[in-house]
Amino acid sequence: MSYRSLIPKTFVSCIGEITVGRRYYASRDCQCREIPWDAWAGIPDGHKLTIQARRMVTLAGSAFSFDEASDKVRELCHLDVSNDVIRRVCDREGEAAAKWLSEAPESAAAMKEAAGEAEFYTDGVQVNTVDGWREMRVSVFAKREPTTPASPAEWDQRVLEKPACRVATAAIAASHLIGASWPRMLEHLGLSDTPRLSVLGDGARWIWDEAAKRFKMIRQVDWVVDIYHVSEHVSGCAQKMFGVGTPQAREWATKRVEELIELEGPKFIEGLQTHGSGATDDKSRAALDGLIGYLSANKDSLWYKTRLAAGLPIGSGLVEGTCKNMIGKRLKLNNPRWRIRRAGHMAALRCLHYSVLWKDYWSSRGLSKVG
Repeated sequence: MSYRSLIPKTFVSCIGEITVGRRYYASRDCQCREIPWDAWAGIPDGHKLTIQARRMVTLAGSAFSFDEASDKVRELCHLDVSNDVIRRVCDREGEAAAKWLSEAPESAAAMKEAAGEAEFYTDGVQVNTVDGWREMRVSVFAKREPTTPASPAEWDQRVLEKPACRVATAAIAASHLIGASWPRMLEHLGLSDTPRLSVLGDGARWIWDEAAKRFKMIRQVDWVVDIYHVSEHVSGCAQKMFGVGTPQAREWATKRVEELIELEGPKFIEGLQTHGSGATDDKSRAALDGLIGYLSANKDSLWYKTRLAAGLPIGSGLVEGTCKNMIGKRLKLNNPRWRIRRAGHMAALRCLHYSVLWKDYWSSRGLSKVG
């Protein structure tokens, strides 16, 4: 083993450019080499950014377009980092973040320490890729304390408690692959032995098919179709029966939603089938039959009055906000066309922010070693 000094190399740190003369060690026997300073500073081969500098450009790159992120870093931190370098750093850190979210003890510890009922949400957001528009499926595990019990008439007026903990993941993949990741995440987060899990989502068939297969180990699973999606179906039926925007349509829809929450799924569906609720012609009956078909397919997921009385959520707004504000807000910025792999890596960075695990991730990357 021998060593010699290298020509000084310039790195980018959180305080600007620094020039360091490092030594490398090489072995004639195995032809391997090592630069101890680079390993200590956490700088991968071929990179010039220290850990803290990578954190800064990743923060900018996960919030703004890469062009704008370069301008922000230059103005706020006086670092001259090109948009292409920021893209490469974000891609590399996003890949590491996706793995970290599914394996790191920090995310499991946060969920274990949180109080409240276990909840699971999933939904999708369309992302423009080089292969066309693809659905990125977002999954969120959370814990939340029940809120004050409410009556059916108060369903859209109450304020839920904020989640004590939430951990999100996202990927562009087939539904069965997304579903297969749920039990692994459930076990990693220490929720596989939870006595009760609320599963909330819209009426997409893939969600309920996958959830039924993947959460069999949970003693009690509460299936909940988002009340707002259900009310949209009720409103659509009313508009077909009485006309778009008419007072009769609004009144009919409002009353039916209130009845649904009060009576809950099976009993409400039975009432629609028996009495028809205003269907007087073939067009109205066809609209009503469509609504009954939709509700019947989800009849075991419409226990709204029971959940309101227990102070539990009946809507999937948590994951819809995640799709729109955390994923779509960055991945649809300036209408880019992403490679699927890179879109997944950027989504992982956004999930770090959403899951309030940004600091934990960078601590695990050895941030404390050097600026």
